[in-house]
Amino acid sequence: MPPRPCPAATPAHDAAVDVAALRIDRTGTRDRRRRRGPGVVPLLLVALLAAGAFWFRTPLVAFLDRARLPRVAALRVVESHPAAAGAVRGAAANGYVVAARRAALSADAPGRIVEMNVTEGSVVRKGEVVARLYADEHRAALERARAELDAARAAVARAEAEHELARTRVEQRRRLVAAAEAALADAQASARLAAIRLQRAEDLRATGVRAQDAVDEALALRDQADAQVAAAQARLDAARADVVDAERQVAVAAADVAVSKAQAQVAAASADQAQATLEKTEVRAPFDGVVVLKDAEVGEVVSPYVQGGSDARGAVCTMVDFASLEVQAEVAEQSLAAVTLGASADVFLDAFPDKRYRGRVDRIWPTADRQKATVEVRIKLLEPDDKLRPEMGVRVVFLPPDADAEAPEARAARILVPETALVEVDGRAGVFVLERDVARFRPVTTGERRSARVEIIDGLRPGQRIVRDPPHELQDGDRVLVEEGS
Repeated sequence: MPPRPCPAATPAHDAAVDVAALRIDRTGTRDRRRRRGPGVVPLLLVALLAAGAFWFRTPLVAFLDRARLPRVAALRVVESHPAAAGAVRGAAANGYVVAARRAALSADAPGRIVEMNVTEGSVVRKGEVVARLYADEHRAALERARAELDAARAAVARAEAEHELARTRVEQRRRLVAAAEAALADAQASARLAAIRLQRAEDLRATGVRAQDAVDEALALRDQADAQVAAAQARLDAARADVVDAERQVAVAAADVAVSKAQAQVAAASADQAQATLEKTEVRAPFDGVVVLKDAEVGEVVSPYVQGGSDARGAVCTMVDFASLEVQAEVAEQSLAAVTLGASADVFLDAFPDKRYRGRVDRIWPTADRQKATVEVRIKLLEPDDKLRPEMGVRVVFLPPDADAEAPEARAARILVPETALVEVDGRAGVFVLERDVARFRPVTTGERRSARVEIIDGLRPGQRIVRDPPHELQDGDRVLVEEGS
């Protein structure tokens, strides 16, 4: 059939054609989508995964490292304490600084403190008054005793004066006796002369030369001379009696002197006792030292007879002689063989660990402590200084006999590492040094070993980190996982 001619265009027809042209062909769109590929959603997922891998790469790497790398503990290399370094060569022990001369001062008699002259840290000299107790009664008793002593001494002086006077009287009486003896001798001589004259007068009267009156006169003279002899004899006897009486008075006076002296000695003893009692109220330092503890205050009562339940203090203060400071160490029985009397020792204060004090073993206790299995050893400090304080903690290193010839710097701080850090590679001893997370083998020169530690002479320096206990399979250059806190 021949084609029909197109009808003439009308406005309605034109409108219908335009609407159909605007219709969307969905079937064609789906076909084009199929031809273009999978779409944008998978691409977005891939992009998100890539971004997540980028942002979380560090945790992922860490997770993978934890799964496949060996775990190791790290140790930072430091210069060991000189005490620890010395302990590698000799026995070591802990101890304390103690004073060989230490005293808790107290009064010899109970009393109340009225004066306190020291406090902690006070330096006192021997004989200085540390404290005084109430002493008014004792002071009054001393004054009374001194007055009685003065009276007794005055009585002695008086008795000695009377004794001297009595002795003077004896001498006077003896001189009177001598005078009486001389007078008696003179009277006797006169009597003999009178007797001779009487005899001569009688002879002359018999011959007629003299008269009777001459004989009578001679007889009278003789009788007078005899009377004088009798009187002189009486005076001599009286003088001798006076001497005996004076000598008795001397003996009495001497006895009075002895009694007075004895009484004076009693009074002196009483005064000394009162003085000693008064001195008991003064607490004095028995030696040069430093007060380390004040145990009482003014107003408190102290007594040397303190017992349980008493409110009195037993001591006023405690002082020590810093010149007698030494070290008391408790050495384990297993290490006692390394401690020799007179051997050298290094002492390190816990408060000043970098300073080394030279010492020497002074005493080793003859008994051990069975509870602690230790033996007490005392070390004399050869060069003490003002840093030392009683009861300070110390570390003592007992050195071997050859240490005396060793230079002091040779016993200075050294590098010590655990023996477990040492490994042997190709016949060489060394350690694994950590460079971040890579283990590098470093040969080292070792020294002495003791107590699971080894001295590193060469090959390490302070500040490096090493593997504490490297695994057997660890090789030079391997990456490792360092445990936290190492």
